[in-house]
Amino acid sequence: MYSFDLHLLYLSLHFSLEREALRWHSLFLRSAMEPQPSALWRRRHLCLVVLSAMWTVALSITRYSIPEEIPVGSVVANIANDLGLDAHSLAERKVKLDYIHSKKYLEINKTTGELFIAEKIDRENLCPAKTSSFCFLKMDVIIESPIRIFNIELEIMDINDNAPQFRRERIPLDISESATPGERFSLTNAVDADVGENSIETYYLSESDTFTIEIQSGSDGTKYVDLVLKASLDREKQAVHTLTLTAVDGGTPARSGTASIIIQVLDSNDNAPQFDLQVYSVDLIENAPIGTLIMQLNATDLDQGTNAEITYSFTLYTSEKTQEKFSLDPSSGEIRVKDVIDFEEVKSFEMYVEAKDKALTPLSAQCKILVFITDLNDNYPEITIKSFQCAIKESDPIGTVIAVISMSDRDSGDNGKLILSINNAEVLPFALNKSSEDFFALMVTETLDREKISKYDIILHVTDRGTPPLTDNEIISIEILDVNDNAPVFPQTLYTIHLMENNEPGDLLASLSAHDPDLHENQYLVYVIIEKEIANTSMSMLFSINPENGNLYALRTFDYEREKEFLFHIEARDSGVPPLSSNVTVHIIILDQNDNTPHIVSPWRPQGAVIEEIIPRSSDKGSLVTKVIALDADSMQNSRITYQFLQITDTTLFSLDQYNGEIRTTRMFSYRDPRHQRLVVIARDNGEPPHSATVTIKVSTVEQVVTHFTETTEVPIEYDLFTDLNLYLLIGLGSVLFLLLITVLVIIVLKCQEPKHSKATPQGRNSIVSQRNSTIADSTLISSDAYWYSLFLAETRKGNVVVRQPLPNGAGFIVSSIPGSAALTETSASRSSTLQESSSDLP
Repeated sequence: MYSFDLHLLYLSLHFSLEREALRWHSLFLRSAMEPQPSALWRRRHLCLVVLSAMWTVALSITRYSIPEEIPVGSVVANIANDLGLDAHSLAERKVKLDYIHSKKYLEINKTTGELFIAEKIDRENLCPAKTSSFCFLKMDVIIESPIRIFNIELEIMDINDNAPQFRRERIPLDISESATPGERFSLTNAVDADVGENSIETYYLSESDTFTIEIQSGSDGTKYVDLVLKASLDREKQAVHTLTLTAVDGGTPARSGTASIIIQVLDSNDNAPQFDLQVYSVDLIENAPIGTLIMQLNATDLDQGTNAEITYSFTLYTSEKTQEKFSLDPSSGEIRVKDVIDFEEVKSFEMYVEAKDKALTPLSAQCKILVFITDLNDNYPEITIKSFQCAIKESDPIGTVIAVISMSDRDSGDNGKLILSINNAEVLPFALNKSSEDFFALMVTETLDREKISKYDIILHVTDRGTPPLTDNEIISIEILDVNDNAPVFPQTLYTIHLMENNEPGDLLASLSAHDPDLHENQYLVYVIIEKEIANTSMSMLFSINPENGNLYALRTFDYEREKEFLFHIEARDSGVPPLSSNVTVHIIILDQNDNTPHIVSPWRPQGAVIEEIIPRSSDKGSLVTKVIALDADSMQNSRITYQFLQITDTTLFSLDQYNGEIRTTRMFSYRDPRHQRLVVIARDNGEPPHSATVTIKVSTVEQVVTHFTETTEVPIEYDLFTDLNLYLLIGLGSVLFLLLITVLVIIVLKCQEPKHSKATPQGRNSIVSQRNSTIADSTLISSDAYWYSLFLAETRKGNVVVRQPLPNGAGFIVSSIPGSAALTETSASRSSTLQESSSDLP
């Protein structure tokens, strides 16, 4: 109930311990003299006893002293022994250190009772004020059971761990060179954080013949230093003095600090300006331009600032006439020509110049300048053009006079003797010919060519023999007139033009522009096509050229299958008198376009008709059913044809060679296979976009084939075929009529050599029946070797004999296909049917 916090009580008693003790003592005496209740009296008695005990303990102070900066962990003392305590009971009694206004620099080892350094102690941080050389660290040792408090004071002794330092490492001073020896100048003193003997003891100055120092001590022992001038200064000899001031403390070992003293010597006007020479001599040519620099005076002053700034002026000894001819710049000392100088008027001038500084008490110097005028060749020669032709023809002959020239010079003697020449005369087709004294004729010396150089700027140059020589130039311009001496020239001798067929009439093919280096009408060109007939057709009906710009146009649409190329000439003619011309060869190549659809020629059928092939059901695998042959009037890739099935009843029964069009069986027929197979074959070219044609083949199988001789020929598509007759009757009747017709046609071809279209009796059902083993005698007028070769391969594979006979007029060939069995007994002429076509209709 009446417990006390002894630690807080001690802190309060630490500041007013005596006052509280006296108050409690008085209270106790009063209580003892007055009757009090027993409980209250006991409490007051207990407080007085405790206070008395604390007072006794607090008045006991233990002191130690250590140097600063000792390592952490260093033992200061064993306080258990010094305070008479049992070291083993310190932990139980909860011993601790209580610092007063300081950090926790020390700690107690509760096992050994040693007081050791917990944090390095810096005396300068702990006691920054230098009012006293003593520095104490106060703390209390508090233990419990019973409570005891011990005062400890730790004196921190200074060591020389700080060097003197100047507040400014560079001390600038400005001292006039007129300062007298003995003058004193205060310097910034150095400071040292250490105290006592370790503080600043003295100052030293680097070696100097001009300055020294004096050291003074303040009332607190601080050392002050003054700089003393011991010799006169001369800025012109040495403008800056650099000294080193060193401060040394009294520690062991001693420490020092330095500062640089930079002394700037201020100038005083103690030097007069000086010229390099007392008399200057200058040569000046007459007629020197106004503003010409004659000379620049340069007086020097060893002083500085305004004391060294110099102004120049003419003195009274310089005549007014001289001052009218020449000017003097007061700042730079430049003497320039002010007016025209004529040697014939004055041959020399005298000038007197003064140089003065700008000090408050200025000093000055004078010099004399002699100017001698040099005579000059000051009259220029002149060129006069007496007569002149500004334009001549390029056809004018050599020796033609262009101009008459004279020259003159007002000077006399060598200054009046003249030389006339043409600049770059070696590269010009002109020359000067002296006709009389000071007269020259400008003549043509080489053939002129306007196309190379159309204008000449001739520079006539005249010079005298004076010293220095004077010259004059005159430029005359001569224009060369054009004559028609150049024919038009095409950039190429041959133009190859590629033109795609089926072009639009009026398409621009090329621009054939020629060049004529002449001018005006001699340069105006007209383009024409040189007439030439091809197949009774004039070139002007096929092509047209713009007579003004040479644009070549196509007048009609061209077909590659009819015309493949054209070769003709175009002429370019100028408008000169007489006109000149030239021509160029034009080669136009018609390019093929995929504009023709493949045409199926074998097996032949009328348009929309179905081809019927009959084969025995006992045919072996690989047997030839038929061969599809298609032709394309185009060329190259556009005429390459490939074949494929478009529709097929049974894909396992037939195969088609995509390159030669052969249809063969891929296996033998079985009883399950239908008797009639429908095949649709498409023939497609390799053009872009591709074109194609189709043929429908009806393959019928029979148990036994009856041999008939049947032929196929072209039936015009405009006839209608019978559709209500019996199929076999049609075959028989058609065969007889066909053989008769072929015989007549062969006789007509051999006698008349004129192709005629054959006609055959129409047959029913829009189909042509051709038995597989029947005799096929097709005759065709052929002009293509490729088609002849394809037909030869197709018919020989069927066992037929192919005969090729040329026509007498060279327009093509008669190709006849005869069955092998019939060839032994019959002639090819009696069993052939001719399909005659005009060679112009074939590709």
